[in-house]
Amino acid sequence: MTRALWGYIEAHDLRLMRRMNDWRPPRWFRAWMLLVTRLGDGWLWYALALVIFFFGGNQRFVALLSAAAAVAAGTVLFRLVKTASRRMRPCHLAAHCWAKILPPDQFSFPSGHTICAFAIAISISHFYPQCYAYLLFLAASIALSRIVLGMHFLSDVLAGAVIGIALAYASVRFFA
Repeated sequence: MTRALWGYIEAHDLRLMRRMNDWRPPRWFRAWMLLVTRLGDGWLWYALALVIFFFGGNQRFVALLSAAAAVAAGTVLFRLVKTASRRMRPCHLAAHCWAKILPPDQFSFPSGHTICAFAIAISISHFYPQCYAYLLFLAASIALSRIVLGMHFLSDVLAGAVIGIALAYASVRFFA
């Protein structure tokens, strides 16, 4: 049963990968995907942490601690799972038609960028609900960019989102 389910998921992942590799999106969309994937390398989150530190009010320390704990747990988890799964990245299986970026590590499952993006977006949104829509949009954009740019399969990103959200809720529950 598990093997059949994984085969089904992989077949759909490969089909979507081929479509993404052959698709030539509009220039603005390509620019957005490249920008958000680079922001998801950490720049966006460091800038957000500075803004919260200086302007976040009384809850700034617990908000930053909650997000940092979720990201730290996510980083440890995704490194362990990636090493155990050893799933090849889409960019290692087939050349991409327009994106020529290098992956940050060798393996694909799960998406670390997605784990961190959702862990931060959800945990920070708990303390600053007025930012929820913006942070969720950024997290989803980062996750989508990983698929569009050939860094991850859809299942890698979905797993990353679920892990990031779960870690964020656990961290908020622990620190709030």
